[in-house]
Amino acid sequence: MNQSSRSPKRYLPSAAAVVALLAAAAAFRAFRSAPKPLPQPRNSAEAWANKDIDLGSPAGSLPAPNFKLRDQNGRVVSLSQFRGKAVMLAFIDSHCTSICPLMTQSMTEALRFLGPAAARVQIVGINANPSATKISDVAAYTRAHGMRGRWRFLTGRPARLKRVWRAYHVYVAAIHGDIDHQPIIFLIGPDGRERAIYSDRMSYEGVVQQAQILADGIARILPGRPTVQNAVSLAPIPAMKPEQSERLPAVGAPGHFVDFGAGHPHLLLFFASWLDEDANLPKELSILEHYSTQARRRGWPAPVAIDERATEALGSAARARLARLASGLRVPLVEDARGRLAEGYGVEDMPWFALTSPSGRILWSRGGWLSSGALERRVGAALRSR
Repeated sequence: MNQSSRSPKRYLPSAAAVVALLAAAAAFRAFRSAPKPLPQPRNSAEAWANKDIDLGSPAGSLPAPNFKLRDQNGRVVSLSQFRGKAVMLAFIDSHCTSICPLMTQSMTEALRFLGPAAARVQIVGINANPSATKISDVAAYTRAHGMRGRWRFLTGRPARLKRVWRAYHVYVAAIHGDIDHQPIIFLIGPDGRERAIYSDRMSYEGVVQQAQILADGIARILPGRPTVQNAVSLAPIPAMKPEQSERLPAVGAPGHFVDFGAGHPHLLLFFASWLDEDANLPKELSILEHYSTQARRRGWPAPVAIDERATEALGSAARARLARLASGLRVPLVEDARGRLAEGYGVEDMPWFALTSPSGRILWSRGGWLSSGALERRVGAALRSR
């Protein structure tokens, strides 16, 4: 089986973990919350109806617990060294391929919305994977997500990390090989006090909207309250459901489009460019080409590769990388720029396969890479049992 060196770590807690997560969330909110709610966003009526974003909870202006850990370059970093700046402090699983990339991208986008004021903000990640605590782990995540020079991703010995998790009342656990943790972002003021807490949602559609919320929150705690640029609507974004008709342009093929919805069954492979840490992505995607040959022979749904732009760093380098992938792929590739496809098709991880029927029903889905043979067996079994 073709297998990426970064094994998928999904935020899919067990029933017992869900209870623990909810209890821990209630505990730290009760411990930290102040009686007054956060100021409402500019389009609050729409925002309150949006289940894909968290408008934040007040943190009671308590002093943020200090710590000393090592960053992705092996340098010792303490929270106190950022006094005078606003800090976005997030708890990130160093091997996560599900919710953590969404959090990372939201924080990066928030800095873009802040414009020049971003120079007064520091992003700090705390490793929330008790099984992958090496500097090489946080360095690999930093490289993969284009975060060099954009943040300090910190790690340390497990005992030291656990002290930080406890200090911030954040639940972290390894359960049956999967990592469960609260996807939490703290906003810490220039005075070193906690100002707001945000619980990120597993929503591809809400990445940029959550960035807007974070940027607004940061602007409130910076001296002079800088103007937030590039404001986006916080109204709910409609997901693109499997039965919904839609036509999207194929990357690198002007004038060519891919039709989705009823009457257009597909095998979809959702992926992101940051999965290419070891330059294996073209090889992994090539299984779609082998599948395409078998699909034509057997009358199976045609394959489509879908780049999940909502989780990726923006810029010309990312665009060029996607164009190179498209030019080397003999199956159509489309961009899911706003996360509508991923949301509508129930994507829970990267990569993610989804097989649809002619009526638009999802017949089979799963995360992680598969060999060509395993993929064809799974598709064949799903089609026989429909």
